Amino acid sequence: MDFGILDLIRIVGALGFFIFGMKVMSESLQQVAGSGMRKVLGTMTTNRYTGVLTGFLITAILQSSSATTVMTVSFVNAGLLSLVESAGVMMGANIGTTITGWLVSLIGFKIKISAYALPIIAVGFPMLFSSKDRNKKWGEVLIGFALLFMGLGELKAAVPDIKNNPEVLSFLNEFTSPGILTRLMFVGVGTLLTVIVQSSSAAMTLTIVLTTQGLPLDIAAAMVLGENIGTTITAELASLVANVHAKRSARIHSLFNIVGVTWMVIVMPWFLDGLQWFLGLFFSKGFDSSNFALAAFHTSFNLLNVILLVGFVPQLVKLATRSVKSKGDEDEEFRLEYISRGVFSSSEIALAEASKEMYNFGKLIKKMTDQLLDLSNETKDKKVTKLMNKIQKMEELTDEMEEQINGFMIRVSAASLSEKSSIELRGMLSISHDLERIADIIFRMSKDIERKHKKEMKFEDGQINNLNSLAKLIDESIQIMLTNLEKPAHEVSITEALHKEDQINKYRSKLRKEDLKMVENKGYDIKAGIIYRDLFNGYEKIGDHAINVTEAILGQGIKDEEDLASAGKE
Repeated sequence: MDFGILDLIRIVGALGFFIFGMKVMSESLQQVAGSGMRKVLGTMTTNRYTGVLTGFLITAILQSSSATTVMTVSFVNAGLLSLVESAGVMMGANIGTTITGWLVSLIGFKIKISAYALPIIAVGFPMLFSSKDRNKKWGEVLIGFALLFMGLGELKAAVPDIKNNPEVLSFLNEFTSPGILTRLMFVGVGTLLTVIVQSSSAAMTLTIVLTTQGLPLDIAAAMVLGENIGTTITAELASLVANVHAKRSARIHSLFNIVGVTWMVIVMPWFLDGLQWFLGLFFSKGFDSSNFALAAFHTSFNLLNVILLVGFVPQLVKLATRSVKSKGDEDEEFRLEYISRGVFSSSEIALAEASKEMYNFGKLIKKMTDQLLDLSNETKDKKVTKLMNKIQKMEELTDEMEEQINGFMIRVSAASLSEKSSIELRGMLSISHDLERIADIIFRMSKDIERKHKKEMKFEDGQINNLNSLAKLIDESIQIMLTNLEKPAHEVSITEALHKEDQINKYRSKLRKEDLKMVENKGYDIKAGIIYRDLFNGYEKIGDHAINVTEAILGQGIKDEEDLASAGKE
């Protein structure tokens, strides 16, 4: 049988037809059920085991492991999932993606779905013109479903019949020895195929079609293992633009699949023998179960791999953390590092975790004050815009951090707490509020500076020096606050913080008096003066909140819950 370039193009076209149908169906399903799936992902992942179930259900419903893994990476990026929780979801997605193989085997080969494809499109097409968006999307789901199986029909027709092509079979016979290198070679073929078509489901379907046309099961199984590795590329690509935690989540997915493929490559001959014996119990001897065997292999491998590795998730997390180093700066600051959304063992440990998180929060505030000083002395448009974007991004992050920390504290407060722990908890709520308020003030000050820059207002040399001097005092105050956040409460002294706060207040009073005198000067720029006053008043307010943090560490001046709630509405 001759096989030329036109035959290859026909296979590629049929595969494209299949992928397009899958894309239409999957994307429409995501739009119909996506918000619900995201809600499920955010609420059903309290630990790695429920994460596995969640990942399986979402992938089985959406018919896209890529959608699940990308969604998971984005949740990790936003700090809504921990690495341990995301690992469970990724594992479940691996099981869920095997449903495609069963659909293709059960429907695509046993029922002539292509005969029903046009009637299905006939039902779905009028739905596209519905006034209800949900009905439109369900119409797209039906059309995508029909196109998917029409593409599968074309793919079956395009793939050459290996059974009746002795030359191909003789070529393959050279590779069907039980050698591990042979299996590794076809693992590589499967990986490459998935990377090229960017769909593990499409690669799996093509492999099933090849199996029904005579491709030996051991070769097809090795290719399926490679497709499991190839599908991790999607998560890795999705994480490229995300933070370090999302990159680590994608790396956990890759490590999980690589470890699984490694042990399966070693035991594959015995595993396939056992699988075929098991299938023989259910199918008669005259029944062609080649496509079922591959789907069964795909499911059993992924299920067994999850059972074996779900207990080693913490080790996978450690390995991913070591392999993906943080670049520092805001790369590490996009989510809570210590606070876990899972069940904590005791309120005391929970408070210790929160204490570490407060220090991270303080470090972020220190970065914001540094960026503000750089912004106030910058004159180039591009750098001003870049600094403004950084400050805005960090301010949004502080809002999220405060919300997550407060939510965590509410959970802790539900437990029975000692008087000391209760005071400590209220102190942390107060600290979280003050740190977020500092971020708000910095952002408002940055907008003042941006407005001054855009309108080309000028400060006098004396004003610039005054603001820089006050900024230096604030920087020292923030550093004292940060040092106190890092120490155990019993080692903290308020003396240095009070001294610095007194210096800030006196310097601000001096600037206010000087500014009032300058207003009497006819050459004084009133508009620039308004911004100048806003800036030195803003610095003084930052100092107030910084001293509040140290007081809260010591249990002094802590607001009660009602005060904090009303303050949060400011």
